[in-house]
Amino acid sequence: MNKLFVIFLLFPLFLNAGNDNLPVGGRASGMGNTGLCIADVWAIRFNQAALADLRSVSFGVSYESRFLLKSLGVQSLAVSIPTTRGTFGVNYTGTGDQLYMDSKIGLGYGMKLSEKINLGIRLNYHSLRLGNNYGRTQNITAELSLLAKPTDKIQIGFHLFNPTQTKLNDYQNEEIPAIMNLGVSYKFSEKVRGNVEIEKDIELPFSVKMGVEYFPVDNLYIRAGISTNPSIPTIGFGLVKGEFHLDFSSAFHPALGLTPSLGLRYSL
Repeated sequence: MNKLFVIFLLFPLFLNAGNDNLPVGGRASGMGNTGLCIADVWAIRFNQAALADLRSVSFGVSYESRFLLKSLGVQSLAVSIPTTRGTFGVNYTGTGDQLYMDSKIGLGYGMKLSEKINLGIRLNYHSLRLGNNYGRTQNITAELSLLAKPTDKIQIGFHLFNPTQTKLNDYQNEEIPAIMNLGVSYKFSEKVRGNVEIEKDIELPFSVKMGVEYFPVDNLYIRAGISTNPSIPTIGFGLVKGEFHLDFSSAFHPALGLTPSLGLRYSL
């Protein structure tokens, strides 16, 4: 079946999931979108509590070509700034074109409650614009996250997006999903780590996500993962040159095809 025709049939689902917490960055995307326990600049999206483990100012930019369609491409920018009491993060994510533009700007903060527990919060401004003079609607949501480190090898992450179940617009019923994520990351060795997460959108069945990251040689990471409902396998790799990190991943939807993603991270 033609991919454009399938997307046309599924377009109401995209609208109902407007302002979703889309995967960004390229790194977590290559591991089945398991990013709860990853401490880099993209923690501003996946788990703001992990921001507290950053030690330097960091920048990130990424682009995801959803199903290889330009009108569904996702652009994202992120900045993290450590302070003596915690780390601030700013993130912009946008998708769409002149007819349909969905964007989110968020300010987050992560702090250490103790050596083993971090707390994170984030506030978001959502905007949905429809072309041809249909107008714009906007609203504000919150996020809450935790990161626990019971041992040197185990990390446990929790993230709650839109706990108040805020809608973008009650009249037109543009929904912002309420999503909960709980996951564990295990460091098998200095070269291998594995992630397992459970995601629950209040309107959808549970999704299980698994991923692995392998560091075979200097400056190279290899990643793979899978998520369920629907079953979407992912692969990816990362290249490191000094403080620059280049992350590439690709996911395969059984009906809609490939979604490649490219991200760049830099730390001062």
